[in-house]
Amino acid sequence: MVAHGDWQGAGPLWRATTVDGVFCLAALVPSPPILVPELCGGLGAGAAVDEVRMAALNAAAELAAVAPHWTVVGVGAGDRLAGPETVGTFRGFGVDLAVGLGGTAATGDRDADPDLPLPVLIAAWLREQTAPHALAQAWIVDAGTPTGECAELGAKLRAELDADPRPQGVLVVADGASTLSTSAPGYFDPRAADRQAALDNALSAGDRDRLLALDPLECAEVGMRGRAAFQVLGGLFGADPAAPTVETRYQDAPFGVGYQVSMWRPHNGAEQR
Repeated sequence: MVAHGDWQGAGPLWRATTVDGVFCLAALVPSPPILVPELCGGLGAGAAVDEVRMAALNAAAELAAVAPHWTVVGVGAGDRLAGPETVGTFRGFGVDLAVGLGGTAATGDRDADPDLPLPVLIAAWLREQTAPHALAQAWIVDAGTPTGECAELGAKLRAELDADPRPQGVLVVADGASTLSTSAPGYFDPRAADRQAALDNALSAGDRDRLLALDPLECAEVGMRGRAAFQVLGGLFGADPAAPTVETRYQDAPFGVGYQVSMWRPHNGAEQR
């Protein structure tokens, strides 16, 4: 673990400064367990793992540089909220590594939630690695949430963040199609490449309409489990007069699953560099 002020990732270096209140920045990262070195089973990480891990770490560090208060958005089994006191563990992935949404989980003074979904575990790990001073809450969205409800959740979240006088950031943790190759977790589906390309294009352009046009059934058919979280992201910026400014830092599918790391800024450019 490194202190945020010392973080020397592959991406740009960001001053540990904040802006005046309200929502200022969103980061999008994927949720492969291999982001966590302890879950790699002692095997060499390899360039593909190193690249996506570094991109995700840099995105989290950049988010923390401007917003010490985070809201994590990820999918799970059912809707629920998790506060900064929440601790989870990667025990279900083979290593009993505790991570938390606030403070340091390693102190062991809080019981781990055995049902915390992977996107929230990854967010908690990124927070501890890059910004242990940051406090996070998590909005866990059921993977089957209809598009309209996702958009409404995004709009509701934006209203809450804009009403808070503290600088606020959002960390969306979501994966694309999981059927892009024969070695993918969901094996190969010939429809997946086109549907992943549609998602990639919408994300890279910050196109809210195209994100909300993703068909839940078609996404489910190709294992695009993060669809609901992507659509909450679209709703987060839905009321803005112009599309967000998006910087795509990583976009690939090295293990047959679509991953993207990007930074989303409101068009008014409130975030400081």
